[in-house]
Amino acid sequence: MNLFSLYRLARPALFMIEPERAHNLSLTMLDRAQRLRLLPPAAPLAGRRVQIAGLSFPNPVGLAAGLDKNADHLDGLATMGFGFIEVGTVTPKPQPGNPRPRMFRIPEAEALINRLGFNNLGLETFLKNVRQSAWVKEKRGILGLNIGKNAATPMEDAANDYLLGLEAVFPYADYITINISSPNTKNLRQLQSDEALDRLLFSLKKMQASLALKHKRRVPLFLKIAPDLDPSEISRIANSVRQHDIEGVIATNTTVSRHQVAQYAHAEETGGLSGAPLLETANAVLRQLRGVLPKETCLIGVGGVVSGADAAEKIQAGADLVQVYTGLIYRGPALVSDAVRATRSA
Repeated sequence: MNLFSLYRLARPALFMIEPERAHNLSLTMLDRAQRLRLLPPAAPLAGRRVQIAGLSFPNPVGLAAGLDKNADHLDGLATMGFGFIEVGTVTPKPQPGNPRPRMFRIPEAEALINRLGFNNLGLETFLKNVRQSAWVKEKRGILGLNIGKNAATPMEDAANDYLLGLEAVFPYADYITINISSPNTKNLRQLQSDEALDRLLFSLKKMQASLALKHKRRVPLFLKIAPDLDPSEISRIANSVRQHDIEGVIATNTTVSRHQVAQYAHAEETGGLSGAPLLETANAVLRQLRGVLPKETCLIGVGGVVSGADAAEKIQAGADLVQVYTGLIYRGPALVSDAVRATRSA
């Protein structure tokens, strides 16, 4: 039995239980199947190879951060054929996140609302899990590590958390994502404003240069931004990306908008909306960024990919690479192979 068949059998039962519990159960089942060798060896699917930001991606379809916050499911996830995997967001200290319930399905729209709040076990456990992964040890794929700030850290000290995270994950990452766009950590999105962003990026690039000398390897920095930005705000962020030579932008995180799902149950829940309703908004951000950023700046398109056609649309909107997360909940692992096929000629 393959992974696609296993998910088709399990999905009806998973959708009958609370979303966060189903999420954790799915990952546990994946790990168990991988350990029992019920799945093929971890390897990326054959696709269109992408050379960007000094990295060579075997196919352009990756896993978005958030699904595996503590990097403890890497070996199982690697059996799904991704061209790259991003895990986190990790914060310097462990934190529980927001009270449950904090994940809500909107199946009519193939959408999800979450207000998890960077729940994770902290850098120490995160890096232990990364080091123990056979997929990482054997260098079978490209690994992105996503860092953020602790909720208890005052905003004026936020840069310190990012610098701690950067220094800790640098030896293990192929690229590092700076997450300043989650709607579920109070005031975090303020870091996207002009002065705050410039100060943060200046500090991070300074440390990146120092760490590159120390470890004798270059690790690019990617900035993850929100979809809830007007064109002038996107232009200012793009200017900062160019000014500080940030190697890539991930567009976008979840949205606080609800107009796409206002008619459905759970639409009033606070948190970030992801899934199919986000596609057009996220793609509009992508198009604007591609129009103003140099071609060597890597753009990763994420938000709303629930089919291979959606992944191809991201590429056509200007993305070099695509990430999926919520689409996996509704379509299962088949989404990865569909997206890889669709992006071969996009």
